[in-house]
Amino acid sequence: MNQIEVRGTPGHYECHTEAICQLPTRMKDGQFQSLFIIHGEKSWKVAKQYMPDLSSFQVEYSLYSGECTEQEIQKQTDKALIHGADMIIGIGGGKVLDIAKGVANKANIDVTLIPTLASTCAATTPLSVLYNHHGNFIGYTIFPRSTYLVLVDTRILLDSPVEYLRAGIGDTLAKWYEADVLIQQLHSPPVSVRLAWNVAKECKDVLLKHGKLAIESLRKGEISYSFQQVVETNLLTGGMVGGLGDEYGRIAGAHSIHNGLTQVSETHSFLHGEKVAYGILVQLAFEEKWDEINKLLPFYRSLQLPYSLQSLGITNEARAISTVAKAAALPHESIHHIRTASEEEIKDTMAQLEAYIA
Repeated sequence: MNQIEVRGTPGHYECHTEAICQLPTRMKDGQFQSLFIIHGEKSWKVAKQYMPDLSSFQVEYSLYSGECTEQEIQKQTDKALIHGADMIIGIGGGKVLDIAKGVANKANIDVTLIPTLASTCAATTPLSVLYNHHGNFIGYTIFPRSTYLVLVDTRILLDSPVEYLRAGIGDTLAKWYEADVLIQQLHSPPVSVRLAWNVAKECKDVLLKHGKLAIESLRKGEISYSFQQVVETNLLTGGMVGGLGDEYGRIAGAHSIHNGLTQVSETHSFLHGEKVAYGILVQLAFEEKWDEINKLLPFYRSLQLPYSLQSLGITNEARAISTVAKAAALPHESIHHIRTASEEEIKDTMAQLEAYIA
């Protein structure tokens, strides 16, 4: 067993209405003066109406290009260094936050993250997922330091599209299924890994109980108890699984299938968590846990999460299965953390799942 590195949470975390108003105070407390703010176009339209007065700081704003690539991280790093930044601030969805973390790492300075979507745990995990310019998955990088500050303003999240919260539920649900299969392989898990296991179980329990109610609250524009529970599960609790469990709390089969799906053009309109949700079902089929698939299918249908290739907009299933299996079986892929999987075995598993659901 490898040595476990624990970084359970960001340095400081707040989630409430008006959380973004704490930004000037937290920057002054940390003696930061030069802020470099990376943001998305749509996310900034929502967030800027809640932004506090930052006139006492030197501030530079930068729009990101739309994809988290090595080139984009380098471009934003160069701009941040020209500005003389001592704090990087990312405001937006997961890709913006991942770029901000990458920039902070390259520039060797701290990072503050303000999520505008509850679609991934990007705000609380010290890593970035990298893609190429076509949106195809490349890999991910784990950074040596945790995020300095995370401010989750529920007013901003209440302005987000329903599909992003739904995708966040799919992505965070995978925390349990992927951590469970990895941790069960250990005869004597250390304390931090046992904590990760319990936190992952909490993710599943909260999402199955409150997921549908949270989406209904978002549609109504209400910050309900269920909405708050799901938002924080997606953003904080989900991130703690990997933070506590390290490699035993990160990714397994579901994310390998997601990575394979990014190679299928029809799925590019679907969000990360939606593809991961389908990946959960493939992983469970790979483990031959058909009873668990039966338990999840009504939940998937009630939230309109993808549960088949057809529901992912794929018409040529045979070609898609071949493409996904080839990518998911690559030697570096995380499905092998469960057990070594051949391309043919993944193809057979996906075909079995499609037949089973049909």
